[in-house]
Amino acid sequence: MSAISKWEPLRDIEMIFDRYSRSLGMPFTRSSELLGESEWCPRVDIRESEKSFQIKAEVPGVRKEDVKVFLDHGVLIIEGERKQEREEKGWRSHRIERSYGNFIRSFTLPSNVNSEAMKAHFSDGLLEVEIPKTKTSESPAVMVPID
Repeated sequence: MSAISKWEPLRDIEMIFDRYSRSLGMPFTRSSELLGESEWCPRVDIRESEKSFQIKAEVPGVRKEDVKVFLDHGVLIIEGERKQEREEKGWRSHRIERSYGNFIRSFTLPSNVNSEAMKAHFSDGLLEVEIPKTKTSESPAVMVPID
């Protein structure tokens, strides 16, 4: 006997669209943003406090050595690779739903971050990047005269 569960048609449609768009190399998110042209994109949470920004990325099945985090001209870039497991002798795959390959996510940081004090921590498939804020904006607003 199976349990009765509530049917949520919108969730089902979203899952179908997500699978379809991933097969085309176009990951879909609820905000309809294009995430990049990689095989898969880790889901992220972005939070802010008075003192810092925090980005948490889910990267299950990815080794710490296969992830890079760097800052390039005010853009935080997280990239890496989830490698596909080798077929073992005597085993045959019937379904492969997990995505493999390279991924890249990038985030434009505001001007009030202290890039020298950024820290990243990786544990159990979760990458956490802590980005401290500075007291004041490093590039104040400047009025540009119009000719």
